[in-house]
Amino acid sequence: MAFADLSDDFYDDICPQALPTIRRVVEDAVRQERRMGASLLRLHFHDCFVNGCDASILLDQTATIDSEKTSRANNNSARGFEVIDRIKSEVDKVCGRPVVSCADILAVAARDSVVALHGPTWEVELGRRDSTTASRTTANNDIPTPLMDLPALIDNFKKQGLDEEDLVALSGGHTLGFAQCSTFRNRIYDETNNIDSTFASQRQANCPRSGGDSNLASLDPTPALFDSKYFSNLVSKKGLLHSDQALFSGGETDELVKTYSTNLRTFSKDFAESMIKMGNIKPLTGNEGQIRVDCRKVN
Repeated sequence: MAFADLSDDFYDDICPQALPTIRRVVEDAVRQERRMGASLLRLHFHDCFVNGCDASILLDQTATIDSEKTSRANNNSARGFEVIDRIKSEVDKVCGRPVVSCADILAVAARDSVVALHGPTWEVELGRRDSTTASRTTANNDIPTPLMDLPALIDNFKKQGLDEEDLVALSGGHTLGFAQCSTFRNRIYDETNNIDSTFASQRQANCPRSGGDSNLASLDPTPALFDSKYFSNLVSKKGLLHSDQALFSGGETDELVKTYSTNLRTFSKDFAESMIKMGNIKPLTGNEGQIRVDCRKVN
């Protein structure tokens, strides 16, 4: 793939300290709370799937901005906005003016989060600009849901120009982080095939039939470590979300899940490649969009 508009050396001349500054703030945030790494990775994903990687997810509600923060996938769930604010302020300080876009901050913070949790690194393509609009409706329609089965997931990713390998590799982002009870309640109470019964009862202990909607469970056994346990879990029918287990349920993605479950190197390499591909969804470049001064509002 050619990334004509983005380049990995975009800030080398205009602000050589930009990337090290982002890394420093991310490392600090992840040191304070390991879960933040997963949260920052997810922000980039939820940004890119809604009209491209343009930092639209960061815009607060106004009379003219239909904030994505209140969409189904993000409401009381997306987090890490304060870390992005802190990165933006430190980066603008070191650069002397606002030259680094909020969209690029999201892309770099996602990579640095993965690295901080012992995952692979990759060269982030840079030069995205920030949107002047947001769309809660598009967020509701385009961010995949935890209830999707395999055909729906494949369609959802295909709409973004991502294939089945990208789907499996990027779902592996769930090697990090937690999910709220409301997102997996149906699976642990109502599904019988394709779920390990002991696993289901263990999860029920912290996720009652009613209430406790925001109680957390880890998406794999090591939520602060980038490893292949997410995939071994799927092979043993212990995927937390329906959409996780869908990747290993007799469909065309089974083989790749099996490969990743025993080969961290292959998974890491494919994950990095798919992250670059996802980061290149419909960026605003050149004189499109703007470089926001405050990531939460348009200039």
